[in-house]
Amino acid sequence: MKYISFAIPCYNSEEYMAHAVESILIGGEDVEILIINDGSKDGTLRIAREFEEKYPTIVRVIDKENGGHGDAVNAGLKNATGKYFKVVDSDDWVDEHSLLKILELLRGWNEHDMEVDMLISNYVYEKVGAQHKKVIHYRDVLPENEIFSWKDAGHFGIAQYILMHSVIYRTELLKLNQLELPKHTFYVDNIYVYYPLPFVKKMYYLDVNFYRYYIGREDQSVNEKVMISRLDQQIFVTKTMIDMYQMKQISNKRLRNYMTNYLAIMMTISSILCIRSKKEENLEKKKELWKYLKVRQRGVYWKIRHSILGQTINLPGKSGRKISSFAYVVARRFIGFN
Repeated sequence: MKYISFAIPCYNSEEYMAHAVESILIGGEDVEILIINDGSKDGTLRIAREFEEKYPTIVRVIDKENGGHGDAVNAGLKNATGKYFKVVDSDDWVDEHSLLKILELLRGWNEHDMEVDMLISNYVYEKVGAQHKKVIHYRDVLPENEIFSWKDAGHFGIAQYILMHSVIYRTELLKLNQLELPKHTFYVDNIYVYYPLPFVKKMYYLDVNFYRYYIGREDQSVNEKVMISRLDQQIFVTKTMIDMYQMKQISNKRLRNYMTNYLAIMMTISSILCIRSKKEENLEKKKELWKYLKVRQRGVYWKIRHSILGQTINLPGKSGRKISSFAYVVARRFIGFN
């Protein structure tokens, strides 16, 4: 039985993809590794085929035309046969010891006919040159060593929001609820982790530093200059998430608050990129985005606008924008981003 299907989207990843694949191989026959070649123009497909030939019962290659990161995830999910589904970016990797602990947990559940919708673990910012590796954990937010629901979750700190790096979803949950990410769009990992949340009823938190999130490539999508150049895609993803659910229809209060606060973070990121671009046209895009939220979800707008994040990001005038930008720089250093 394949307990976890690992999808590794690859585009021109020949220099680093092997590390991602090799970190998962310790799972042996309990895992399935899907290497999705998203129309690469380098040696990515050759390397993927070599792994497939060497580990034919573990590794499968999906070769497709370029459709972007989200479309590669879609292809992985469509082909996944494992009980659970995990995305690992090709420049990241997983901790082998943590993987063995997760598989031990899943085997035990299988023996007792148990399952969850979402398994959460910690992730580590593997930032180049950093002496201290920032670990994002949920020890003070989520119950440990038990299956729980949203009503049992505590308050998430601003650095503790559940990202793609944190989650392993039950495969059938994603398929039944028709998760499909936009093509040729960056930052869709936010949609990936946000869209399934109302369908998640049973969760489990395992306190292991499982996912290793590499920060350091100049062309990386979270590099600030790159993000500003792709500002329209960031705003598109934010608007997509605004339109996804009417918050008043989310019956569980803690989940509703969590999702509202996630939107607040998305609004903040989009807004600060508009500010730091120092372009008048992008400041207009910022105004339009907040207007969009107000029209689409008025109650959510007022809650976010009057929150600390909303007020900090909307300080008036040039001096206000400088303060907003400074606050962002401080937060970025604290969290560990590029």
